[in-house]
Amino acid sequence: MGTYINSGNSSFRDSRNSEYVDKSGLISVINKTLFTRQRFTCISRSRRFGKSMAAEMLTAYYDHSCDSRELFSDLEIANDPSFEKHLNKYPVIYLDMTDFVTRYREVDLVDKMTADVMKDIQKAYPDIPVEQEDDLMELLIRIDSATNERFFFVIDEWDTILRECSDNPSMTKRYVDWLRRMFKSKQANDVFTGVYLTGILPIKKYNTQSALNNFEEYSVTDPGDLAPFFGFTKDEVKRLSLKYNMDFDELEKWYDGYTIGDEESIFNPNSVMTAIRRRRCSGYWRKTASYEAIVPYIKMNFDGLKDDIVALLAGGRVNVNTTKFQNDLSIVNSKDDVLTVLIHLGYLSFDWTKNECYVPNYEVSEELQNAVEDSGWTGIMKTLQKSEQLLNDTLAGNAEAVAAGIDRAHDENTSILSYNDENSMACVLSIAYIYAKGDYIIHREYATGKGFADLVLIPRKNVDSPALIIELKYDQDADTAIDQIKRKDYPSKIAEYADRLLLVGINYDKKTKRHSCVIEKA
Repeated sequence: MGTYINSGNSSFRDSRNSEYVDKSGLISVINKTLFTRQRFTCISRSRRFGKSMAAEMLTAYYDHSCDSRELFSDLEIANDPSFEKHLNKYPVIYLDMTDFVTRYREVDLVDKMTADVMKDIQKAYPDIPVEQEDDLMELLIRIDSATNERFFFVIDEWDTILRECSDNPSMTKRYVDWLRRMFKSKQANDVFTGVYLTGILPIKKYNTQSALNNFEEYSVTDPGDLAPFFGFTKDEVKRLSLKYNMDFDELEKWYDGYTIGDEESIFNPNSVMTAIRRRRCSGYWRKTASYEAIVPYIKMNFDGLKDDIVALLAGGRVNVNTTKFQNDLSIVNSKDDVLTVLIHLGYLSFDWTKNECYVPNYEVSEELQNAVEDSGWTGIMKTLQKSEQLLNDTLAGNAEAVAAGIDRAHDENTSILSYNDENSMACVLSIAYIYAKGDYIIHREYATGKGFADLVLIPRKNVDSPALIIELKYDQDADTAIDQIKRKDYPSKIAEYADRLLLVGINYDKKTKRHSCVIEKA
């Protein structure tokens, strides 16, 4: 068993020995590409969304140095017509680029990596002569010519060098040139039965073209028909919650919310499994990815960026053009680029049908708030810190305290948000009540059948608190807001909370620049 070639199936066996959600359908997709012009595949997705597990699964399935039948016999792929045809049929080369960056960051990484891999392959093919000037591709060509064996090549975390060595442009260029030599040369079709790259970023663009434009690319912004393989689906998490007696609503609150292609409900798989093992939901992503990595992007002084980040924290959606980003974290030239970076890193989700991004769930919202705090946005942070008191004052019916709290939130955030209509009021109010996200599902512009309530806060399961309907008025009065709630019968939409429902009317007076508030029980 080799280090880089013929590494076997032990890693995937470890996954099968743990709780495993069947994603083997991906193998069927890759099998269809083998020995075709589409044999080059790159799938990019956020950290802790199962990249390495998928790469290890493919290695175990294709590697001819082991027998993996028992590992797949009870999985979806076993019923696929292509299962027997490709099971354990090819020499597999598996590279984890994180390992090379860790070891060789300060030296000529590409040369050291190539030497290590060639040395391992030579052990597997000791009878194949090697010339001094040979590179890795030339060695593989010699092996193919002598043995007629074609390789399946897997690169896990393929973009690590581009992300972590961006301050060394000569190294990153050499790496991209190495990839081109390996996979764009004329002989690549003869040497490889298939190639699978996975990482966080799609392949780097030069102008509008990919550096490896012969690859079929699938990403969080353009997943094609592979969306179900990018994370856990709602049905998969429901089955896990039943099996382990976990509260599905809590798992949904913390880890759901990603839109991937046509899949409107994708969960973070690592966080779900960690929550199941530890028997409680919490922010597990922070233990695997530091929010500090996104602070420099949030602090970039692009027009409208602060407004958009605030709107996102408030539960809103923001339009974004993801097509101009060059898939390079060192080349960020606009607000759209920043938002696209946050999408690829998993801090935002992307709805391709509307070209909108949003914060997907409670776990990510907490991390984004931490990043904003470190970005020095003092006004927003003061509002967030006082959010708990505002909610408590609202639930206690203390209208004067609520009005004063919203005054403060308005004053602290006017430098960021324009404040000239009910929509901008709703954005500030959403930020002011952000603490409520822990216990409430917050809806803006909630459809009632007779109109739209500005803000509706519905208690989560097992939360013994009243629902809130908040109506906003600009340059009118708070009583008018309450009257509108009653006149349009907003409470009927959430009739199950009729015995524990608060109606909140809030008005902003343009002359006095102060808010007034009325709170009534329904």
